[in-house]
Amino acid sequence: MEPLRPIRRAELKGARLKAMIEVACALMEEGSPPPNVVTIHRLQKADTTGGPSTIKSLSAMGAPYAMLLYERFLGRPFAGHRDSVSGLVGDSLESAIEDVLTKAGISYRKTKRAEKLPGFDQAPDFVVPDEFSPQVVIEAKIAEDDGTARDKVTRIQHLGSLSTADMPPGQQKYQVIACIAGRGFRVRSEDMKKMLIATRGKVFTLKTLDRLVECSNLAKFRTK
Repeated sequence: MEPLRPIRRAELKGARLKAMIEVACALMEEGSPPPNVVTIHRLQKADTTGGPSTIKSLSAMGAPYAMLLYERFLGRPFAGHRDSVSGLVGDSLESAIEDVLTKAGISYRKTKRAEKLPGFDQAPDFVVPDEFSPQVVIEAKIAEDDGTARDKVTRIQHLGSLSTADMPPGQQKYQVIACIAGRGFRVRSEDMKKMLIATRGKVFTLKTLDRLVECSNLAKFRTK
């Protein structure tokens, strides 16, 4: 709780601290065997492979983007960079959806981050024609890991439940559409099944985005 406060010296406390360090080192050695011809050690990367010298070198030269992608392949290194640009990556999918809606002359409302809309505890990314009389809602997500994809599937399922609440069987207040991309959605087939059920099959990817309007209720709002 107080990392900058010096530890008071005591014989028993010192013995306990030494024992904990020894156990931690032993566990790390046991869990991190030397790499062989088909494995790569987690520390065998650009900024740590040679200790302080490589840290100084990388900080002086900078890291090429290809190296960042390599680090990402290894695991969590450079995760801060990945997380910082995740919003920009997501914007590319949302921009593609906007292009499709605009070319079809469809009126829509794009929501902002953490925005509140009446009737929604979590606002969808797009509402057609507007938030006052929603007829179609669109959720868009690029997910590169299964955890993020699973969270989005849960959110889409919730939207599907809201769309049928207090409605006769088989009817919806509004149609729920999912536009997805990224390898995260390919990991768990069961999650994809849940999403297809929640949206009644209205799931589109970047490759099928050109069919977004003609294969959904968005066609009713086309003016071009």
